[in-house]
Amino acid sequence: MKLRIKFSKYGCMKFIGHLDVMRYFQKAIRRAGIDIAYSGGFSPHQIMSFASPLGVGLESEGEYMDIQVHSVSSSVDMEERLNQVMVEGMRVSSVRLLKDGSKNAMSIVAAADYCLPFCQGCPEGLDAFLSRTSIPVVKKTKKSEKEVDIRPLIYDWRIQPDCIFLQLAAGSEENLKPELVMEAFAGEQGEEWNPLACQIRRMELYARADGEELVPLEELGEVIE
Repeated sequence: MKLRIKFSKYGCMKFIGHLDVMRYFQKAIRRAGIDIAYSGGFSPHQIMSFASPLGVGLESEGEYMDIQVHSVSSSVDMEERLNQVMVEGMRVSSVRLLKDGSKNAMSIVAAADYCLPFCQGCPEGLDAFLSRTSIPVVKKTKKSEKEVDIRPLIYDWRIQPDCIFLQLAAGSEENLKPELVMEAFAGEQGEEWNPLACQIRRMELYARADGEELVPLEELGEVIE
């Protein structure tokens, strides 16, 4: 059986990298008494995978992890058992049972919601910048650099009283980080993007249901009664 676990990462835990988060959950699952399955071979390990690694320094309310288990109790019971062993800055919000044959969250992520609250209010001109039909930027790799249009990867955006909401492409095929959007905006203003200007928070991760509609990864599983 496969479970999908949704969790939050905030406070001082935002400075913990992906590999340390994985090791943390390996220990937490053992302490919580979850009947997780292990791989075979000479070096067995817990069967788990994460939807989309979160950058160091970012907070999130919508992180996902898939694990394989031999047995389950109710969703509420497993949430409570996991949260009893969580440290400050980590919180499990749901446990869902996936249907047989369901793909791992990592392989189906298509979009992500972000909230960017600014210390001194929304920068002037951002509304007009995001309204453009094309936003060319230069993407650099280890071997080369090329110009790409990131506007098609911005699925939705809203200027809200307390933050900027962005829904961006995410996943292995197309991926856009909110930092790159803000760097492009700052460059248009003749400035450098200051990463300390706001605290980026990821709010949700989505897959495409039937190839089109965006659905939160949580909704692809069922609550265990």
